[in-house]
Amino acid sequence: YKLDIKSKIRALLRLSQECEKLKKLMSANASDLPLSIECFMNDVDVSGTMNRGKFLEMCDDLLARVEPPLRSVLEQAKLKKEDIYAVEIVGGATRIPAVKEKISKFFGKELSTTLNADEAVTRGCALQCAILSPAFKVREFSITDVVPYPISLRWNSPAEEGSSDCEVFSKNHAAPFSKVLTFYRKEPFTLEAYYCSPQDLPYPDPAIAQFSVQKVTPQSDGSSSKVKVKVRVNIHGIFSVSSASLVEVHKFEENEEPMETDQNAKEEEKMQVDQEEPHVEEQQQQLPAENKTESEEMETSQAGSKDKKMDQPPQAKKAKVKTSTVDLPIENQLLWQIDREMLNLYIENEGKMIMQDKLEKERNDAKNAVEEYVYEMRDKLGGEYEKFVNEDDRNSFTMKLEDTENWLYEDGEDQPKQVYVDKLAELK
Repeated sequence: YKLDIKSKIRALLRLSQECEKLKKLMSANASDLPLSIECFMNDVDVSGTMNRGKFLEMCDDLLARVEPPLRSVLEQAKLKKEDIYAVEIVGGATRIPAVKEKISKFFGKELSTTLNADEAVTRGCALQCAILSPAFKVREFSITDVVPYPISLRWNSPAEEGSSDCEVFSKNHAAPFSKVLTFYRKEPFTLEAYYCSPQDLPYPDPAIAQFSVQKVTPQSDGSSSKVKVKVRVNIHGIFSVSSASLVEVHKFEENEEPMETDQNAKEEEKMQVDQEEPHVEEQQQQLPAENKTESEEMETSQAGSKDKKMDQPPQAKKAKVKTSTVDLPIENQLLWQIDREMLNLYIENEGKMIMQDKLEKERNDAKNAVEEYVYEMRDKLGGEYEKFVNEDDRNSFTMKLEDTENWLYEDGEDQPKQVYVDKLAELK
C-alpha cells in the first residue's frame, strides 16, 4: 500500500492492536487468518492474511532464544534432564504453541499447566508483600532465595602491595545470608563491594558500594588488631556490611596463691574427715573386721597429702589473657548507577507523565460524556420525550445530534477537554 505508518502514531497504534489480536488467534488456529483495517491511513483500507507457519518463520531468531536459558539453569543446578521429574510453565508467553513445543522438546517431557499462567507470579508478589507488611498476619513461610550475581570484596592489603579481593557470595548462593570476615589491621580501612561478573549485569557499572571501617587501632603492644566484619545479603537481595567489631586483647599477671598455714591445714583435714565419715560408717556396718585397717589407711593418706602440700614451693605468677570486643562505626558510600541530577530529572518526568495521564483521563471522560449524551437524547426523542416535543424541534435537535456525532469522529477526535465541555453545554 506504500504507506509510511511511522509518520502517524495513531495508524501505528491501530496496526499494533490488530497484529496483537491476530497473534492470539494464531495461537489457536493454524489456518490462514485475515487482517483488515478500515480507513487505516489517508482514507485507505488495508487487508491481508497470515498463518502460523509464516509467522514462525519470521520469529525463528526469537524462538532460538528459548533453549539457552533452560540449558543454563540445568548447568547452574548441576542437574541432568533425566533428573527432572516435571516441568511447570507460567506466564502469558507460554500459551504460544511454538514456545511450549521448544520447552517440551528440550526436556523430553509433557509440560504441566496446573497453575494460573497469568496470576501465578502476581499472587506470589502479593503474598510476599503481605509477609513483609506489619499490617497483615499470614502463615509463616520459609523462603530461601538466591544471589543472582556473584558479589566480591576488594581491599588494600598491608602485607602486599596493591589490593586483594575475595568472592563473598557466589552465584545462586542462598539468601538471606550473613558471613563474618576477619581482618588484621592497625588503622581504618575500606572495603569495596562489586559484582564480579559485569557481563551478566543488566546495567553497566558493576560497583555496589564502599564501606569504611573507622576507629581501628593497634593493640597495646603495637601489633595488628583483629577486626571482625559481618557482611549480609538481606531478604531483598541487597548487599551491605552490617557490623564491624575490634577484638581487644588484655594481658595481666595472675595473683599469687595464699600460703597454707597449720590452721588452714587442720580445717581442711577436718573437712576431709567429715566428708569421709558417712563412707566409713557404712563400711563398718558391712565389714567390721576391716574398720581399723581402713581408718589407718585414711589417716595415712591424709597425713601424706598434708606433708606433700607443705613441701611444695610457691608457684610463679602466670600471665592471663582476657579479650573484649568493641563495635566500630562504618561509613557507607553507595555508588549510584545514575547521578542525583539525572535521578531528579527522571522523578520530575515521572510526575509530568502522571499529570498527563490524569489530564488525558479527564479529556476522555469529557469526550465520552458528549457521546453518551448524543446516544441518550436520540433514544429519548424517539421514546419518552416524543409526546412532549413537536416534530420541527425534534427534527432540528436530531440533526444537531447527528452533526455532533460526526464531529466526534472527525474534527473532534482529538480536542482539549474544554472543547468537549463547551460542546456538551451547547447541546444541553
